[in-house]
Amino acid sequence: MMTQNEVLEQARACLGVYCKGCAVCNGRACRNQIPGPGAKGVGDTAVRNYDKWKEIRVQMDTLCENRKPDTSLNVFGRTFAYPFFAGPVGAVNLHYGEKYNDASYNDVLVSACAKAGIAAFTGDGTNPEVMKAATEAIGRADGIGVPTVKPWNAQTVAEKMELVRGCKAFAAAMDVDAAGLPFLKNMTPPAGSKTVEELAQIIGAAGVPFIVKGIMTVKGALKAREAGASAIVVSNHGGRVLDQCPSTAEVLPEIAAAVGGSMTILVDGGIRTGADVFKALALGADGVLIARPFVTAVYGGAEEGVAELVGRLGAELADTMSMCGAGSLAEITADMVRYN
Repeated sequence: MMTQNEVLEQARACLGVYCKGCAVCNGRACRNQIPGPGAKGVGDTAVRNYDKWKEIRVQMDTLCENRKPDTSLNVFGRTFAYPFFAGPVGAVNLHYGEKYNDASYNDVLVSACAKAGIAAFTGDGTNPEVMKAATEAIGRADGIGVPTVKPWNAQTVAEKMELVRGCKAFAAAMDVDAAGLPFLKNMTPPAGSKTVEELAQIIGAAGVPFIVKGIMTVKGALKAREAGASAIVVSNHGGRVLDQCPSTAEVLPEIAAAVGGSMTILVDGGIRTGADVFKALALGADGVLIARPFVTAVYGGAEEGVAELVGRLGAELADTMSMCGAGSLAEITADMVRYN
């Protein structure tokens, strides 16, 4: 099994000119770079995402039963080893280097995640072959993957959803937070934001549980629920599309209070350790998405790199649960964390 340092060392040799393969992916070294993993602005939202998780501390309590923690998550009829998933990433050859293109990246990621006991969300792109290859990879993994469609215009979405239905994925998603990406606005007809009615039509056509990624307000969560979404991802697109946003950690508790129990709540943005996963669940999430570290894992070690990352995050989560007195994900509660 590769070590984290070995994965990083090999990744840095092929990541291209934008991503630095930082040991700590905190948004600082690449904050204002697009192309690249940075932002279309100065990137202060990505930095804030990371920093706010670090301001939350876990509450140690070892006066409890000594038992092996159960880290498994059941969602939409599937049981996963851990409550975290690989987040969707697109245009990897542009942003991260030419070792992979979207098809070959998703081919490695989807299979490796399924073998490691989790699922990957796949990215989307202007080239129709990107979604075609992604859904084919999910089909080969017996539907263990979540194809994520960008908020294209209606005709393009319909074409993509046909591919989604064909791969028998256990769920589908749309990253509505991608509405801020310039190339969507340049389409004819233009793409971008969706009304509740437009989103409801897309969800109805999906035929599987639908996840709306890019929710940052209670109002947005309620609208996603009204449209028929089975789940949301509290997300600001990794801080890439709009400066001066709050972090996902800051808005998660109020969103969870509003819609928790009525739909599955996921969250992403700056989550980098198993302790961060624990904090997210304590604040009301059912699970999390982690994106950029999986890029480094694939570029640095392919399937073995993904296995190293998943195993490390899972071990960190289990250790945090043990030290804080949580025997299962359901036992992770808000009083197990505190703010500085």
